[in-house]
Amino acid sequence: MKNIGIWMDKEKAHIITVHDNDEEMTTILSEIENFRIHGGSGTRFKGGPQDVVQDSKYLEREKHQFKAYFKEIVSYIKNADKVAIFGPAETGEKFNKELKENHKDVGDKVTGVFKADSMTENQTKALVREYFKKYKQSIV
Repeated sequence: MKNIGIWMDKEKAHIITVHDNDEEMTTILSEIENFRIHGGSGTRFKGGPQDVVQDSKYLEREKHQFKAYFKEIVSYIKNADKVAIFGPAETGEKFNKELKENHKDVGDKVTGVFKADSMTENQTKALVREYFKKYKQSIV
């Protein structure tokens, strides 16, 4: 049985594949840019010139970068039997939504999406190993 746990945020995804008592970890770095939108008043006087901020342009580009990031992760996990997603922010939920909408075969294998703070590689491996040990016991 091939169980995969993913700890992910906007910067990277640690993909941990659990085989019996052994685990293998792969890291995928995202190419998502950190957008810093500048804007506001160009002067201290009321009614002075204003800078126009093109939020939609940045958000659209970020959306395409997320899609590419998620697609790369899917290529690593498509042969999994079960998938668990962990992470500190909403990236895990976005990824789960992407799986359910555009990669239904993989999305059906997701056992849950859980909040987990940043941790070391060994802590991440232990988290995934313990999760699947408890998951296996809850099924039996």
